[in-house]
Amino acid sequence: MGRTALVTGASSGFGLEFARLLARDGYDLVLAARSEDKLKALKRKLEKHYGVQVRLFVRDLSEETAAGDLFAFTKEEGLFPEVLINNAGFGDYGLFSASDLEKQTRMVNLNDRTLMQLTRLFVPAMIREGRGRILNVASIAGFMPGPMMTVYYASKAFVLSFTEGLARELKGTGVTVTALCPGPSDTGFVGAAAVPAGPLADLFKGTSARDVARAGYKAMMQGRVVLVPGPVNKAMASSVRFAPRGVVREVLWQLQKRH
Repeated sequence: MGRTALVTGASSGFGLEFARLLARDGYDLVLAARSEDKLKALKRKLEKHYGVQVRLFVRDLSEETAAGDLFAFTKEEGLFPEVLINNAGFGDYGLFSASDLEKQTRMVNLNDRTLMQLTRLFVPAMIREGRGRILNVASIAGFMPGPMMTVYYASKAFVLSFTEGLARELKGTGVTVTALCPGPSDTGFVGAAAVPAGPLADLFKGTSARDVARAGYKAMMQGRVVLVPGPVNKAMASSVRFAPRGVVREVLWQLQKRH
């Protein structure tokens, strides 16, 4: 294989769009997700249209050993992914006190632990080679508290902070790490998170996954540390830095509670 990239959560949404962009640019791919049928269909399309080689790792990446097993899979295949896109993740809507603890734990495992573990496993080789690009999909949720989606917002705050700290550590190594912080986007997130119909769900019908992925991909290739795509999202992320925290909490509560 030639240049290789690894994308998690590649069967739909941002992950699928990242896979297309990478294949277009000649990267052979390792695609990881739970949906075997979707991954196989995507593999056929990418190999046919772009002439790249695609390997599949079908697994629930929230499982405790998933990151290590994925790393071992690439080693067994003799691969050096010089691009790592940590895209897999999901949300959940509802009061934390009434939430499914097992689901909340899986969310933290997938959104944070697996992302951190994969980065730790792959980044040493990137440093040794003096080249590598990592993209972590965060969210504008990472800039603020999120009542009714408390764990999801907190998980994205971890991704943003982790990325910014690591970016400074990697400065001068030839390896870059980027946090993509999109706002509401049409990715299938609403259904997976069980967000009820209403103003909040309507927000996710705006920006396309393709547009967000293209912006994030460009930022990654440029070595930017943080990208908040879109002027409205930038304004929202910036405004919460200056507004009183109590006001931010109340505004988010009014936006996200059931009507």
